[in-house]
Amino acid sequence: MAERAGHLAQRKLRTPRAAAVAGILFALLFGTSWVLIRLALPAETLEPSAWLEQRASDLSLAMSLIPFAGISFLWFMGVVRDRMGRQEDQFFSTLFFGSGYLYLGMTFASAAMVGGALVLYASDLDLLAGSGVFSLALVVSNRLNSVYAMRMAGAFMFVLGTIWVRTRVMPRWLALITYLLAAVLLISIGFTPWVVLVFPAWVFAISVAILVLNYRSTRNQEGPDGLTVDD
Repeated sequence: MAERAGHLAQRKLRTPRAAAVAGILFALLFGTSWVLIRLALPAETLEPSAWLEQRASDLSLAMSLIPFAGISFLWFMGVVRDRMGRQEDQFFSTLFFGSGYLYLGMTFASAAMVGGALVLYASDLDLLAGSGVFSLALVVSNRLNSVYAMRMAGAFMFVLGTIWVRTRVMPRWLALITYLLAAVLLISIGFTPWVVLVFPAWVFAISVAILVLNYRSTRNQEGPDGLTVDD
């Protein structure tokens, strides 16, 4: 009995192997939110009018998804860091955390701008009419998300690609694709608003890859009878 208690005391808190699902959730939530936003915005004018009355519910739904997408992204960062293990380097970890947190913070700020304007719209539509408040909120929100946040996302990907090349905790071909997509985010911002979806698509692919690698690792640790081999 004492031996069993000592064994339990030595057990460490480990990352759930299915935690990479958080990255998939982030990709789905953020991607859905961005699609709703882009489909809701008019092409001709940003002044609040009949289109806002018709699309306010879509914008509100998009804003409500962002916090949950952010929580999922934090879990994704934790999963990626867990794969580094003891090979984690302070320099690259600082860049990893800094770019990830800045991306998340600007994404939240972008959503808060539109969310605040929607609250004003719900309280008094006449307050927004002709004031330019909603137009300013949309412009600032769009710049925060599609310019600054996406460049932080590109830096986040570039740092991870470098970490993966040096530590080999992920396949080399995946690191090279990460470099390529990071360059797309850093250079092509402004050509089309849909380029924002490159980042959640990448997170989705990386999460699936981690799930596959975790599954293979579990299978390799199992004995011929399907029992897990202790370290």
